[in-house]
Amino acid sequence: MGKTNVLDAIYYLSFCKSHFNVIDSQNIEHNSDFFMLQGDYSMKGTEEHIFCGVKRRQKKQFKRNKKEYTRISDHIGLLPLVFVSPNDSELIDAGSEERRRFVDGVISQYDKTYLQHLLAYANLLKQRNALLKLEQLPEETYFQVIEEQMADHAVYIYNARIQFITKFEPIFQHYYRYISEDKETVSLAYLSQLHDRELTAALVRTRERDLILGYTTQGIHKDDFEMKLGDFPIKRVGSQGQNKTYLIALKLAQFDFLSQTHGVHPLLLLDDIFDKLDASRVRRIVELVGSERFGQIFITDTNREHLDEILTQIAQTASIFYVENGVITEQKTLI
Repeated sequence: MGKTNVLDAIYYLSFCKSHFNVIDSQNIEHNSDFFMLQGDYSMKGTEEHIFCGVKRRQKKQFKRNKKEYTRISDHIGLLPLVFVSPNDSELIDAGSEERRRFVDGVISQYDKTYLQHLLAYANLLKQRNALLKLEQLPEETYFQVIEEQMADHAVYIYNARIQFITKFEPIFQHYYRYISEDKETVSLAYLSQLHDRELTAALVRTRERDLILGYTTQGIHKDDFEMKLGDFPIKRVGSQGQNKTYLIALKLAQFDFLSQTHGVHPLLLLDDIFDKLDASRVRRIVELVGSERFGQIFITDTNREHLDEILTQIAQTASIFYVENGVITEQKTLI
């Protein structure tokens, strides 16, 4: 009906892209030439107006208070946000890229320098991979220049990820223990080639193999984050309820972490998250998000009775909106 689209529009205004489809043109309706998003925000007494416009075959426009950004990446972090959705299961089920994207997304919201290093590294990696695919082997100097720059950016990214995971994991474990009522133990560990090697030397050592393969096998783009339930990978042993609890605990820890680094509560978007959870875990989550430590929350659910029951447990003002065929109608406000 469009409930998730509402949340995605809010997400878009924070991250300059869709949570579900990063190709901007594919977010335009088939019979339209453009889409436009606008949002009014109040942060620490300051009013902010954010505008986004995307036209087919044209550059995306992003404006803050009617002034267009020179670099859209400068907007990241202004409006901190945490999105919890059924798609989060990919963090457990998919490859390392999804887990890196999660960690990079958290760090980039409070460390703009990290984001710049990340973008620069990705560009250099693209250049090195292009050299590896050339039919005629280029001069070694080309590789040396790119590899030295890659290593410089990698050191910053690596250290930032270590600092993040050191501070983040205890917060994550706290939320998991609370939701599960101490029924299981979990962990989140950072795996990186840079734990035991220097990147420049590693790139030189593996260059011949990389030329055969046509891509770069060493670097922080190969990092991963190991998710365990007890002593085993949660991907192998976790039930649906345990996996969902793990993911929700991750996102609530992300909320807590961003609150500390920003000094303001992020927006919290909860998209149909209560499926596959027993009543006890749902109650514990509602108790958490309904407390004063959380700010503005958007919850979607297909079961109206279920949602009414949840909202009566939240000691905050709540408005209920009904979405049908993309049309949003306010139903009532609960105090």
